[in-house]
Amino acid sequence: MNTWIAIGATALGCYAAKLAGLLVPAGALERPLVRRLAALLPVALLAALTAQQTFADGHTLVLDARAAGLAAAAVALVLRAPFLLVVAAAVVVTAGVRAMGG
Repeated sequence: MNTWIAIGATALGCYAAKLAGLLVPAGALERPLVRRLAALLPVALLAALTAQQTFADGHTLVLDARAAGLAAAAVALVLRAPFLLVVAAAVVVTAGVRAMGG
């Protein structure tokens, strides 16, 4: 029964967030600060999620093959490689480090 309570609470929370977004006046959304925040916030959240998934294992920090894959992707991005090549580099390096026992 706890699962259904969690599902219901999540659904209500999503509806409330959507309703709150619809109730914001249009003038407030046109401010330069709000526009800049809306542009930068997704990037910051994605970077935080990537760091958390790469360097955390439960409540501990780890440095394993995922970090090597992330470093390879960063190098490919600095070299302005196409997106698929960036992903491929990360996959190949991560798999290679894991295959070597790292």
